[in-house]
Amino acid sequence: MTSLEKPDVGTTTIKWRFPSIHPDGRKFVLISAAITVLLLFFIWDELGFAFVGITAWVAAFFRDPIRTAPLGEGLIIAPADGLITMIATVPPPRELEGPDGLGSLPMTRISIFMSVFDVHINRSPIAGTIRQVIYISGKFLNADLDKASEDNERQHILVEGADGTRIGFTQIAGLVARRIVPFVKPGDLVARAQRVGLIRFGSRVDVYLPAGTLPRVALGQRTLAGETVLARLGEAVLVDGIAQ
Repeated sequence: MTSLEKPDVGTTTIKWRFPSIHPDGRKFVLISAAITVLLLFFIWDELGFAFVGITAWVAAFFRDPIRTAPLGEGLIIAPADGLITMIATVPPPRELEGPDGLGSLPMTRISIFMSVFDVHINRSPIAGTIRQVIYISGKFLNADLDKASEDNERQHILVEGADGTRIGFTQIAGLVARRIVPFVKPGDLVARAQRVGLIRFGSRVDVYLPAGTLPRVALGQRTLAGETVLARLGEAVLVDGIAQ
């Protein structure tokens, strides 16, 4: 009978795997673990028990889970885990202006705020070639503030797709973050959702959408780096959301 027939699709089972710790964070985990052992056995065991929790948090902060990037033409994928706190029309960053960058016309900027509990590995929104990696020293204001995009320590990355589309995104340090670590350099080829860097201990990532492209996400929505679709090139349908 038709109702008992199996669907004509291939199926499989995906098992949950404990996230690995990124190599850049292993030294911090080892340092925290060493302090914990020292306190527990030689100095002050009560404080040592507190450091057990701190060590676990450091390991969780540098976790590097596997992500599955959606397939499809023109998809722009979230480069960071976190909360969408701002969606605004703004000029492109002055460091990325001009014919070799994002131009000079206003663009839609999506700001993703990463708390100290989010995964901090950042990924490329599209596949293509890294055209620019620009580091700017600066302040360490609250990354959730609008002026953090211009005042804080930050790093701009410009990716150009095979069709010539350019996507710029900016890693911004915050109150706690003190180090932006790049994994790529100009000229590198990257796949969609490939790891391109991390920001240590809380921060924000801004993504600049090309003209004629509006976000598929809403304020207050949470994103997963390498998985959440922020927009599709050329799609100008504004999405709204309801918090509940």
